[in-house]
Amino acid sequence: MHKLSCYVLFLLSFLYFPLALSWSQNTQFNQAENYEGSSDLVNLEYHMGPVLASAINLYIIWYGHWNPTHQATIRDFVYSLSSSAPYPSVADWWKTVRLYTDQTGSNITGSISLSGEFYDLRYSHGVYLSRLSMQSIIKTAVTSYPRPLPLNPRNGLYLVLTSSDVQVEDFCRAVCGFHYFTFPTIVGVTVPYAWIGYSGTQCPGMCAYPFAWPKYSGKPPPSTNGGDNIMRAPNGDAGVDGMISVMAHELAEVSSNPLVNAWYAGDDPTAPTEIADLCLGLYGSGGGGGYVGKVYKDSWGNGYNVNGVKGRRFLVQWVWNPVKRRCFGPNAMD
Repeated sequence: MHKLSCYVLFLLSFLYFPLALSWSQNTQFNQAENYEGSSDLVNLEYHMGPVLASAINLYIIWYGHWNPTHQATIRDFVYSLSSSAPYPSVADWWKTVRLYTDQTGSNITGSISLSGEFYDLRYSHGVYLSRLSMQSIIKTAVTSYPRPLPLNPRNGLYLVLTSSDVQVEDFCRAVCGFHYFTFPTIVGVTVPYAWIGYSGTQCPGMCAYPFAWPKYSGKPPPSTNGGDNIMRAPNGDAGVDGMISVMAHELAEVSSNPLVNAWYAGDDPTAPTEIADLCLGLYGSGGGGGYVGKVYKDSWGNGYNVNGVKGRRFLVQWVWNPVKRRCFGPNAMD
């Protein structure tokens, strides 16, 4: 999940007990190392913990007031993870994530079902949230009357999505999203979860890359051909399309490292480098140094690299392929 500093610093903050492994679009501006080519320098190791090998029941918590069009786009991305679509598809992208196994040899599941949604329209914990607040939001969702979400410690995965008017600790500064697991003292059981915020009005240049570009970066914006034209969002909104890429990043990492003791590189489990962290800013072949790589453009000039259900198209970040030992996506040219 990214150790970052939204686009520029590449830092992960833990103000108390490490509450989350975080993601942010960051090192593109610094032309940080990437591993699109095969590399023996990446020491990604398995630390004997579980992966999400059982069919995943995904529960979305919509925190705040959401645009129904944006919600429909996000739902269609979730449906696309386990549904067929023209190649290269979102499900094809997920096949790389599925290469990771636990100590029994069981692979990460290919079955992800949207099993419930909760609408927290009253901002139950306010509009200024800490990282730890996400666990309290989950607690509210699973205890709310009269229609709570199921509390599912067996194969539940909870996704907290905050609306444009909600401010989250370190959002837009050091993180665009994060994943972790709940504490029984707060929620009652341990379940994996992830949070992603809508950045369209707060910081699109930080968390909606490559559909927006920070004015202070000192570099021209990227495009599908390496030029100076900003890439257009395939679903018409930089905030939601950027959010989907962050969501893909977090889903890949929470599935391969749900309890922070499975797949990661580095010696510090409180600040691990996970399977999507190794491929920050890479969406196609030849990417690196601020260039996203070779991706497709539709007839309107919108950039994308995978197809989804209902004719949807998405741009999602590549992840580390443990077999090829490089960053990889189904749109790779080799």
